[in-house]
Amino acid sequence: MPTRDSAWPEGTPCWVDCQVDDTKAAREFYGRLFGWQIEDGPEEFGGYLMAMKYGKAAAGIGPKPEGMPMPSVWTTYLAADSADAVADKITAAGGQVMMPPFDVADVGRMFVGLDSTGGAFGVWQAMSHNGVGICNEPGTLCWNELHTRQYDEAKRFYGEVFGYSYQGMMGGSENGYATFSLPGSEDGVGGICDDTAMPDAPEAPTHWLTWFAVDDVDASTALVAELGGQAMMPPMDMPVGRASVVAGPQGEFFGLIALQAPPDED
Repeated sequence: MPTRDSAWPEGTPCWVDCQVDDTKAAREFYGRLFGWQIEDGPEEFGGYLMAMKYGKAAAGIGPKPEGMPMPSVWTTYLAADSADAVADKITAAGGQVMMPPFDVADVGRMFVGLDSTGGAFGVWQAMSHNGVGICNEPGTLCWNELHTRQYDEAKRFYGEVFGYSYQGMMGGSENGYATFSLPGSEDGVGGICDDTAMPDAPEAPTHWLTWFAVDDVDASTALVAELGGQAMMPPMDMPVGRASVVAGPQGEFFGLIALQAPPDED
């Protein structure tokens, strides 16, 4: 199973957490949906919960910032060697830093920014917490993608800040979707979707979508509904696997996908 015990390379989607009104209800929902063992964080972390899978960190669940009205949401964090240096690059590229970088005890240094199309994302500089310790397994993070109606501008922004290069999915042409790779690599670590090229895409602001792997998309989508959530995009077959997009009981969107095994190489 893919695990990691060191910091992720800069620009890699390295962590996800959801901010909700009721962390107790979220704990019950995600514990049943993904089989997470959800642990209480230290008291000084303000009720933040750590979701574990096979003893490895899988995701976080936290309360919304006090006095800051916002929808329940999953946030994607991009790894940084230096959060302060990335903050400067974001500003130079036309984005915004919503708060100056700050230390989370000895766990890491972070901030939340907006890209130049308005998409919110976190930046994480690892200290004692590297980010996800397990991925690409059922019940864990497997993909992060930006959805935007300003596709070319989003590509420019993230290319300037993180040095991403872009290519079409599975070696094809982009056709409104590009995977992004880190400098010096051709391996895709995330995606950018042009929502204007997707005829059924809702008119939504730029946002990052978190995808979790599951064994059976249809069964997991039905379980979401049983637990009080709803299917926003019903299960369908896609080139990379069968997938759906759902919302938890508190309204936070995320994707479910049963990953296809890579073809055998001769």
